[in-house]
Amino acid sequence: MATLTVGQIDRSSGATYSLVSAAAGGDVFANNGKTFLVARNANGAATRTVTFAITQLVDGVTPAGKAVTIAASTTKVLGPFPTGIYNNTSGQVAVTYSDSAADITVQAFTL
Repeated sequence: MATLTVGQIDRSSGATYSLVSAAAGGDVFANNGKTFLVARNANGAATRTVTFAITQLVDGVTPAGKAVTIAASTTKVLGPFPTGIYNNTSGQVAVTYSDSAADITVQAFTL
């Protein structure tokens, strides 16, 4: 998994973003509970799914991750991610991508 750099959104100057290629094995990013992920599906014909790992146990079982479908040629802003549900022991959210990660570009931002 690759570690994404988290950009800061500033009320005075906003945020400049530069989407990077999603890693085939998934990515992680630091999460303070006010963090979002911008995900772009560049495939013009097929949907792609982005799945966020859930780390909080429910009755001793880790539930399936939160899957979000991104339509063809669409960008979505996803989050925020409550720390007690999504953060791993390193304070990061883990995200994986279905189908072809090569079609997906991403960047994380925090408030």
